[in-house]
Amino acid sequence: MEDKYQICTNCVMDTTDSKIVFDENGVCDHCNTFNKDIKPFWNQRDGDKRKLYDIVNKIKEWGKGKDYDCLLGMSGGIDSSYLLYYAVEELGLRPLVFHIDTGWNTDLSIYNVHTLVEKLGVKLHTVTIDWEEMADLQLAFFKSGVPHIDTPQDHACFATMYQFASKYNIPYILTGGNYSTECIRNPKEWMYYQSDVRQLKDIHKKFGTKPLKKFPLTNILWHKFYLPYIKGVRLIRMLDLIPYNKEEAIRTLEEKFGYQKYPQKHFEDFFTRWYESYWLYERFGYDVRRVQLSSLILTGQISREKALDILATKPYDVSSIDKDTAYIAEKLGVSYQEIMSYMVLDKKTYKDYKSQQSIYNVGTSISRLLGIEKGGKR
Repeated sequence: MEDKYQICTNCVMDTTDSKIVFDENGVCDHCNTFNKDIKPFWNQRDGDKRKLYDIVNKIKEWGKGKDYDCLLGMSGGIDSSYLLYYAVEELGLRPLVFHIDTGWNTDLSIYNVHTLVEKLGVKLHTVTIDWEEMADLQLAFFKSGVPHIDTPQDHACFATMYQFASKYNIPYILTGGNYSTECIRNPKEWMYYQSDVRQLKDIHKKFGTKPLKKFPLTNILWHKFYLPYIKGVRLIRMLDLIPYNKEEAIRTLEEKFGYQKYPQKHFEDFFTRWYESYWLYERFGYDVRRVQLSSLILTGQISREKALDILATKPYDVSSIDKDTAYIAEKLGVSYQEIMSYMVLDKKTYKDYKSQQSIYNVGTSISRLLGIEKGGKR
């Protein structure tokens, strides 16, 4: 007998998240975790000026006499774009700005990235990932049967960020992660930890055909323990320390830079757009808009009714999805039929391959105990 379908009475998370738990009022554990662990400690309306300027002063003091005082990764999405604007124009910081070209940039993202860096007068460092290795690794993930086939791109971005911090000895990394639009995280079964190098290597070993000689790699022990506790590298979620509202941020970027917004979060990347809107939705029944919209519901940026109206539509453009899929296939060097064959492959999860999950579990438990991490994957 199939489990009964249920949707949260407060947000729009539902039983497509198999680990979801509802209380006696039908409110899900995502909402209850937010209300218990995040909301009481986060000043959404005003930010935390004292903590913000304490950190900014430390960054500026460290950066005296240096070319840069912090590190900032720029995707062209709303969060990283607003963060760059605010850090430079409002706080007077001098970030080393880097962008990862994994081969899937959209014209819109290229425009947004270059427009912002030019108007803000900052130098952009672009790292281009070896395409042959990237394509082979992405195909390996297709063949593995798991949902999280965008891991190669995300892993490359994480690894490059930490490598930049290590190479340039910059202890402050500004990240666009935030509670305002991301207080609910994708469940592990939807999107497993992208930085798990053991799983990446296992899937590549089983299904890849080319050695990973140039592909940037990281691992949890290096970036969660060695860099922060030995090298003193800090990840700073600056958007949590300032008033940050998605629509207001978009308006500011449009007015100041002629920013062009995307139809949905993460749609600045062609492959990610296809993967999140089509692959996860049609193959696994996972609609990532539930996570994104639920975050906005909890932070008062959209009504539940409006979110339900959005969810009543498909997350992808029906008129162009075949063309998009054909482009994915052509760029990866395979046929349209091969890509579609992966849509009906036996479904696998992160549990079917080697992983560092036990290390992540211990790290998460310690971080929550110390109050470093609130919410997070589960």
